[in-house]
Amino acid sequence: MPVLKSLKISGFRSIKEMSLELRPLNILIGANGAGKSNLIAFFKFVNELMGGRLQQHIGATGRATGNLHFGPNITPQLEAKMVFEVDNGTDTYHMRLFHAAGDSLIFAEERLSYQITGFPTPKAVSLGAGHRETRIGDAAEEGEPAANVLRNLLNRCRVYHFHDTSPTSRVRQYCYVSDNRWLMPDAANLAAILYALKSNREKVYRRIVATIRQVAPFFEDFDLEPTDSRDIILNWRHRKSDLIFGPHQLSDGTLRAICLIALLLQPKENLPYLIVVDEPELGLHPYALEVIASLFQAASDQTQVLVSTQSSAFLNAFEPEDIVVVERNDEATEFIRPDAEKLDAWLEDYSLGEIWEKNVIGGGPH
Repeated sequence: MPVLKSLKISGFRSIKEMSLELRPLNILIGANGAGKSNLIAFFKFVNELMGGRLQQHIGATGRATGNLHFGPNITPQLEAKMVFEVDNGTDTYHMRLFHAAGDSLIFAEERLSYQITGFPTPKAVSLGAGHRETRIGDAAEEGEPAANVLRNLLNRCRVYHFHDTSPTSRVRQYCYVSDNRWLMPDAANLAAILYALKSNREKVYRRIVATIRQVAPFFEDFDLEPTDSRDIILNWRHRKSDLIFGPHQLSDGTLRAICLIALLLQPKENLPYLIVVDEPELGLHPYALEVIASLFQAASDQTQVLVSTQSSAFLNAFEPEDIVVVERNDEATEFIRPDAEKLDAWLEDYSLGEIWEKNVIGGGPH
């Protein structure tokens, strides 16, 4: 399984400069305003970059001024380097963007490299400078092997936001039944995904339903039937009732739990290489949170996971080596892995969440 081995970012929002080695499971913990969400936002930035929507995304997030660390007068450019470990070596994506007219960002440099295990030096590929959208797709279409591999790797680092469960949220609406290849970032096509699993991977589907019942005992099953126009909606049935209920009759917390369960219990071949989720604890009952935490743990055996949280109860489900403490010092965000061995004595008397609340590992809520 490919993994994002290391990440370096400079000049992005509150992240003045960071270098982080990543594990299969990475739990970001820190107080409000520490900058956890800005690391999540970086991966969203990459998602939009790979979708050819970089300029649109920059415009929607405060233009360049809103994305550069304290604006272009302080930080005129942002830079990032992502190193992936693959079966036969490493593949690296490097980008540097600078502030340009119209408060936009333009590539000052875009570079790929790969190093095959056993070979002394990597091969570097420059994609040029001065462009407004990534050229990695063009290079892949032209037959550049590194571009083809990295396009696939970067496209499968996915950010999921299930925060919007309002009556107008897309997950509560109809979707096209054949839109079932990947779960959308807001779970807009969840009904189509579940319908496909029920039709083709019933064992997986049944496991999802059984897990939902753990957090919502009233839930019996989904009732997924496409309309004549090939649309489908997230209808469901209540235990001991013949009535069919719609997605608008699910509480916000229950719907978020369903989205998370479906995401994390997908077949391995459907999973992204990296799952990124911001504050999954929102709106969840403590028992539901325990179930979701265990699913993140299990998913990390199949794919890579990065999650941000402010919940000590959620933190209790993980090991010290999984934790990345996020703090804001001198107006910049820092990402620190605590020394797990130094916590052994504390863990004899306290849970990991209690240790965080006492500010022993930093990033505390006080």
